[in-house]
Amino acid sequence: MVKPSRGAQDLRDLDLVFAALAHQTRRTILLVLHTRGGVMTSGEIASRFDCAWPTTSRHLGVLQEAGLLAVELRGRERAYRLDKDRLNAVAGSWLERFH
Repeated sequence: MVKPSRGAQDLRDLDLVFAALAHQTRRTILLVLHTRGGVMTSGEIASRFDCAWPTTSRHLGVLQEAGLLAVELRGRERAYRLDKDRLNAVAGSWLERFH
């Protein structure tokens, strides 16, 4: 398998991150995580939203696939950690082009 070029990988990263940020609920999840110290369990996150658990789970999966959340198992529960460095590296570097 051929490794994608740096430019192709950068474009893929941009697509993943901006697609994740395109939905209001996912942006809200990131903001809630940020204001609550960067780490919350899946139950704590789900309790903040009126949508069904499968919907919240899909949103968390999109954010995780984009690299904006890391997940670790804590017993039977998952803890999600905000990756601000990834968000700043991908979205921030793109936005800097407009300064």
